[in-house]
Amino acid sequence: MQPHHEDLTQGGVFRKILLVAMPIMGTQLLQMTYNLTDMFWLGRMEDSVGAVAASGLAGMFLWLSAALMMFGRIGAEIGVSQKLGGGDRAEAQGFAQEAARIGLLLGALYGLALICFAGPLVSLLQVSEQDVFQGACSYLRIAGLGIPLTYVSASITGGFNGAGNSHLGFWANAAGLIINMILDPLMILGLGWGIRGAAIATIIAQGVVCTILVIFAKRHPRRPFESFHLLGRLTKARVKTILTWSLPVSLESAAFTMLAMVVTSMVSSSYGAYAVAVQRVGSQIESLSWLVGGGFASAVSAFVGQNFGARKWARIRRGYRISLATLLAWEVFAMLVMILGGRFLFSLFLSEPPELVQMGKEYLFILALCQPFMALEGVCGGTFRGMGKTLPPSISSISVNLIRPLLCWTLAQWIGLNGFWLGITLSAALRGTTMFVWYTLYQRKLPHGDEPQTAAAT
Repeated sequence: MQPHHEDLTQGGVFRKILLVAMPIMGTQLLQMTYNLTDMFWLGRMEDSVGAVAASGLAGMFLWLSAALMMFGRIGAEIGVSQKLGGGDRAEAQGFAQEAARIGLLLGALYGLALICFAGPLVSLLQVSEQDVFQGACSYLRIAGLGIPLTYVSASITGGFNGAGNSHLGFWANAAGLIINMILDPLMILGLGWGIRGAAIATIIAQGVVCTILVIFAKRHPRRPFESFHLLGRLTKARVKTILTWSLPVSLESAAFTMLAMVVTSMVSSSYGAYAVAVQRVGSQIESLSWLVGGGFASAVSAFVGQNFGARKWARIRRGYRISLATLLAWEVFAMLVMILGGRFLFSLFLSEPPELVQMGKEYLFILALCQPFMALEGVCGGTFRGMGKTLPPSISSISVNLIRPLLCWTLAQWIGLNGFWLGITLSAALRGTTMFVWYTLYQRKLPHGDEPQTAAAT
């Protein structure tokens, strides 16, 4: 059986991008639904606000884990897409395998850190309520066991995305979500395990996803590689290249999350569990609007990566324009939904007390205003990364996010809690604008005509 990948260097541009983007959107929806399912059932506990707040605080450290996870995912995505685009299938397979091995190693280290240091880590967020503190610690100690599984899954998914076979990651995550949806009510309410039950249900689902993805990589008829071995030696040259691509993205993710944690800590210490719960639920609802954005960003990266390897510059330009127009239209629609339907959306997860729902409505209204700018950041960043130029989006994100805590704190002094939300919106708008200007200037340097296909670019 010959290995299979989707050739993104031929055929209709919009159709090809959408072919890759749709399963990625679906996968991201499934992953977000994990959290939404947890919040839905935690919101039915007697101490619903405390449970949701605890999961939100623990979630900050799981969010932070995405920084290390990027080493495997970005390495696989860029390496596979560029090498396949350049016709070097053996090297594409090598990058996929070694990215997954790096993911396994880093996941084991980070998971162990969460298990061993849950208490000191949660204390950094200045939690005043003891039950919220204990709940967050319990969640982290259990969730740490699943971190290596998520890292390996992300790396394999990145390889599939780079090959244009993004549907394989979707089906694996669909199976995991079904498991999670079955286990959540049973373990949270049925067995009375509360927030610990949510964590246990999640890592069982993560184990299912990881197992399926490894099987797909080895045996699926539409797998992109002849063979796949999770365990094995690392080669210095590939590791160096993966680090070159992934380190800026990892630093960007870490900086974004740590600075977001600073803001959350400010919110927690100043306004307590109610405000943290609002931020937790609101950010998850907001993230639904980014489903299309995230899908297109990853699809653009794979599309540009293959065409970069094939030296098809005109096709890269067209893919960028089509993706930007599509994503801007979607984010404007999402903005209107969040503005007009914010109260209803928030009340699906936390409906009492009424003042909490009002706080959630205001959160979604303010955060809605930055959605179009997120489209700019996503498409421009995805295009840069597809070409292996991971430094510009990282510099843009890190430099802007450094001012976010100060901006949030300053605005909060003037208008209260909503000042924190407004600071988040303004920093997101600035990131998107900066990224758009940077890519527009960079694009002027790119060739306009296609080149004869040569060896894969590094």
